[in-house]
Formats: sequence, C-alpha cells, structure tokens
Amino acid sequence: MIQWDDFRFFIAAARSGSFSDAAPLTGADVATVSRRVARLETALKATLFVRSTTGLKLTAIGRNVLGDCERIEALVSRLHEPVSQQLVAGTVRVSVSEGFGSAILAPVIPALIEDNPALSIELAAHSGFLSPSIREVDIAVTLSAPVDSRLIVEPFTSYRLGLYSSSAYLERNGRPRKIDDLPGHRIVGYVDDLLYAPELRYLDEIHPGLKPSLASTSINAQREMIHHGGGIGVLPNFLASGLTRLFPQKIALERRFWIATHRDVADTARIRHVKKWMREIVEASASTLA
Repeated sequence: MIQWDDFRFFIAAARSGSFSDAAPLTGADVATVSRRVARLETALKATLFVRSTTGLKLTAIGRNVLGDCERIEALVSRLHEPVSQQLVAGTVRVSVSEGFGSAILAPVIPALIEDNPALSIELAAHSGFLSPSIREVDIAVTLSAPVDSRLIVEPFTSYRLGLYSSSAYLERNGRPRKIDDLPGHRIVGYVDDLLYAPELRYLDEIHPGLKPSLASTSINAQREMIHHGGGIGVLPNFLASGLTRLFPQKIALERRFWIATHRDVADTARIRHVKKWMREIVEASASTLA
C-alpha cells in the first residue's frame, strides 16, 4: 500500500541526487530516507533510482513519477496562492551567476522586500546554476538557453566584458602595447576544467592559447586578484569599477543571459512579480551592463 508521505522523501532524493543530501531537506536521517524510498518502490513495483557510488540517477519510470509529483506540487502551490492576485507573498528562489547576482541584484533586493513585506527572496548567486527543471529554483538566469519542454525560456539581457588590470600591476610590469604581448604577462582567469559554461571560455577569443597563471572558479575572486595587482584578466564591465581597461577598441566581448521558469509555477503571482522586477532592474542597469 502506498504511503503518500513517502513521495516527499522521493522528491528530495531526486532533486538532491543522493540520500545523504536529501536527509537535511526532509528532517530525517540517511537511513530513513533510503528506507522510505525503497518502500515507495516496493509499493509501486518499480525501480525509481539507479544507485551508484556517485549518487542517484532517475530511471525512466522515476522521471515520470517525479513529473507527476511536480504537477501535484504546483497545484498545491497554486491553492496556497493569495486570493487576491495583487498580493505578492511566499518564497522565490532565484539562481544567477555570482557576479550578476552580487553586483546587480543583491543591492536592490532590500527595496523589493520593503515594497513587498510578504515576499521572501532566496538568491543563489555562485559559480554554476541551479535547475528550474527539477525545481531546485523558481527562476534561473543562465548563460545559454536551457532546452527543456518543462520550462518557459526567454531572452533576458546582454552584457559586455573587457580586458582589465590595475594601475599598480601596469606600473610594475608595463602596459602591453599590442595583444600579442599578453602571453608575456600574468593572466587571471577561470580554472579551465572547472568551467560551468562554455560561454566563460574567454581567453582563446582574445589570443589563441592564452592561459591564466592565477585562476579561480569565482569571478569575484578574479576581480579581487586583478584589483590587488595580480595580473590582467577578462571581467564583465559591471564589475570593473576602478580598474584600467586595455585595448577597449579591439577587445569587447558580449554575452547574453536567459531567464527560465518552470511552466507549473510561471503564472503564480510571486513569480510574475519577481520576473517583472528583474526585467526592470536590467533595464535600469543597461548602461552598467554595457
């Protein structure tokens, strides 16, 4: 016989990818999560996960069950929506890149909450993106357009990047006169085999074979390295205040952000409001992003 609460443990395991990561989400220990999922599989007479040393992978049946669970979850969410569609309430989790989240969104979120005191915002701003497909987040801003029929994906905003250094570094090491001089300088950039998006592979666009000698998965860490005289690197223009731009006429990169929401929650009042607010913010920040 199916115990309906077992689906809660299944959803947590499916979204987190392991029983150990699902445990804190459910308030239970790892053994309980594993046991409850196994009980659900027995009741359904189906294998929902392939277990391995690297974690859990949904089977085809597991993906179908998760889809059904998410549709039920969305229905429950809509039932909890305020009666008045003018009242924006509840939690919205937003996944954005670290630099965009910290420089563009974080400073203005307090004003959003001030105007909407029943709203809560969870900003996941880090290297890499969380997925709205499996409901890790409500809204995701990504560097490439996700391809998933469960999502509503729209162009969000473009932004520009340049090559920057600090005046202290240039005074010590000299200013490169031409792009071919760059291999002779200390370069700051991403850890190549830890790139979470191919759009971040900037250096080959500037000079083939250009490699960083100071590298980080964090764009904010790169910015600090450059700011404190660590070398020369590519930064979004909105993170480059106080730095010296090199070859502005020759090196002007552009990237685009996309915004994605799960179809099941896209029409809820809180999601509509936050998406509209985000679009207003990027419009107001157009000169900074460029």
